[in-house]
Amino acid sequence: MATAAAPRVYKNFINGEWVDSRGGSAHENRNPANTDELVGMFVSSTSEDVDSAVDAAAAAYKKWRLVPAPKRAEILFRAAELLLRRKEDFSKDMTREMGKVLAEARGDVQEAIDMTYYMAGEGRRLFGQTTPSELPNKFAMSVRQSIGVCGMITPWNFPMAIPSWKMMPALICGNTVVIKPAEDTPLSVYHLVQVLTEAGVPEGVVNLVSGSGSNVGAPLSKHLDVPVVSFTGSTAVGRLIAQACAPDFKHCSLEMGGKNIIIVMDDANLDLAVDGAIWGGFGTTGQRCTAASRVAVHKSV
Repeated sequence: MATAAAPRVYKNFINGEWVDSRGGSAHENRNPANTDELVGMFVSSTSEDVDSAVDAAAAAYKKWRLVPAPKRAEILFRAAELLLRRKEDFSKDMTREMGKVLAEARGDVQEAIDMTYYMAGEGRRLFGQTTPSELPNKFAMSVRQSIGVCGMITPWNFPMAIPSWKMMPALICGNTVVIKPAEDTPLSVYHLVQVLTEAGVPEGVVNLVSGSGSNVGAPLSKHLDVPVVSFTGSTAVGRLIAQACAPDFKHCSLEMGGKNIIIVMDDANLDLAVDGAIWGGFGTTGQRCTAASRVAVHKSV
């Protein structure tokens, strides 16, 4: 008698290893277009898992920040090449787990490819500045320096593009990363982390902890060894993260909901304006922070 295969369980990635959550539980990730399809099981993490990931990132930071930026860039370039080769597979997986049509999923993965190539190029362009001093025999300059462990919390609507926007600049500048993907779309971040690992990112430099905002995002935001937090998501959650970061004066980057307007001036190409308004309002079914919700038209038009 045939038996159904057990679903794959995706684990956390901490200090270069795929490990179970300390809590021992997992949650389902189902195809929203076909809820009978189970994409996989993903571990539901705890604050202890966050502590382990931050400890690993803090230890790895001591060496990673000393790796010359052009050498870090070589790793990111290899990662971009891997993303490019696997674009179609990653796009299909993205559509399965979050419902974005395949053409838009391909665009999402392409953004990750482009960002990774772009940041690889920045490895030889981390320029500082020089400026004349008002004092005699003095030379004034600025030098770019890494910050430390970066905590990152990403949303479901662009599940590979947005994580790449956060991770790649941090890595090229010599920081280490602990990332919590959205509960609804963790698979795309798993693919991204796997690619970085295969490209040669050292153990502990990139860490992934899956789970809920209350169990993972909150302790990550408050962790004393995480000096910078980057969040994309709802305004309500962003407010909580800002409050969590404030007591320790953490660097805090918040990208939240907007009220975006398209303005059509009297000299506009109206065909282009109509196309732009339709795409701005209804591209990706309007489920993005840059979606346009208003159009203002010059009275002469």
